[in-house]
Amino acid sequence: MSIKTSLGLASALAIAAASASFAQSPSGTVTIATVNNGDMIRMQGLTADFNAKYPDITLEWVTLEENVLRQRVTQDVATNGGQFDVMTIGTYEVPIWGANGWLVSLDDLPAEWNADDLLPAIRDGLTVDGSLYAAPFYGESSMVMYRTDLMEAAGLDMPDAPTWDFIREAAAAMTEGDVYGICLRGKAGWGENMAFLTAMSNSFGARWFDMDWNAQFDSPEWAETLTFYNDLMTNYGPPGAATNGFNENLTLFQQGRCGMWIDATVAASFVTNPNDSTVADSVGFALAPDNGLGRRGNWLWAWSLAVPAGSQSTEAAKAFIAWATSSDYTALVAENEGWANVPPGTRTSLYENADYLAAAPFAEMTLQSINSADPTSPSIQDVPYTGVQFVAIPEFAGIATEVGQEFANMLAGQQTVEQALANAQALTTDAMEAAGY
Repeated sequence: MSIKTSLGLASALAIAAASASFAQSPSGTVTIATVNNGDMIRMQGLTADFNAKYPDITLEWVTLEENVLRQRVTQDVATNGGQFDVMTIGTYEVPIWGANGWLVSLDDLPAEWNADDLLPAIRDGLTVDGSLYAAPFYGESSMVMYRTDLMEAAGLDMPDAPTWDFIREAAAAMTEGDVYGICLRGKAGWGENMAFLTAMSNSFGARWFDMDWNAQFDSPEWAETLTFYNDLMTNYGPPGAATNGFNENLTLFQQGRCGMWIDATVAASFVTNPNDSTVADSVGFALAPDNGLGRRGNWLWAWSLAVPAGSQSTEAAKAFIAWATSSDYTALVAENEGWANVPPGTRTSLYENADYLAAAPFAEMTLQSINSADPTSPSIQDVPYTGVQFVAIPEFAGIATEVGQEFANMLAGQQTVEQALANAQALTTDAMEAAGY
């Protein structure tokens, strides 16, 4: 069967599934809150396909920068505000909000949507007491993306599984002129610099809390983590790094300004797309670094679509989610944008698809990174929490945003590593005591 025939069959099956699963065609307006990254923007450009299937549903988009999105949807869902019908949220929010009764279960999505096809690591993170409360749009871990031409010019070979010491050596060797050896997140935010630094700290043997919920920023492991990060970025990173998050570093890498970038695996399709990246033909991939302690600095995340309990358009919202997170949507992206640009990291079938594997040189490294992250045991030390780049408690978002600001101030040269850690220890201790831990 040809690819074109397969795609046509997939579309026909999708329409049949929709009519079979929704006895009455859903109608109404669905307001979607989403993040301003490439995959979500691409989805908006393909919604004519959804409109053809569901002509009685009107889609309204609210597209926001990551930190702003989190603030808006958290406020809305916590107050049952009903401002949004579909929220783009992550692996941190879903278990907490699902347990609070703030989300609508998605267990009744069409059988053809095939929940059993979801990667176990991704599905487990979106499940509460056996019920699925969000559908993953794309899943990710983190890995090293690097310039193969600059690495070769430096006389170095990137290992598939590098150490942090090698990363520092390579960053020094590749820094020259307006090319910076390393680009890492510096922008304050629990999902920005603290996502990176929390995952990085695991590989240095650090943890957020001990088994009695005592803050651990006064530990030697955190001091080593933050000192290494600060030295690396100060010596070999771009100027103004304290204001750079995912999108800013993506632009720098695509412009050929970064020798290495350690960030979300989902970025791989953006840095290898010749329409957007000036270095598309010279990008390599490796696992996130380690320190030989048994943990790598990679995280586990899924940007997912969920229906808040306050929605007045639940069935229409579910129809949209089933469309946007289905294998048929993947085929739609492949037909329009090529297989390398489909949303990665959610379905087993994608990593068994020969067309995708041939088009995506990063596929194997992405899957390996996702499968190697362990939210139940993120540190080499015992911890009372789950989560690799976050701590799965409601208080974490607020605390980590404050800690992230301290670390951004450090990176901007406004305080020392020691001062940043002391402030982080104090504010975390105060917040946890106030919360009753």
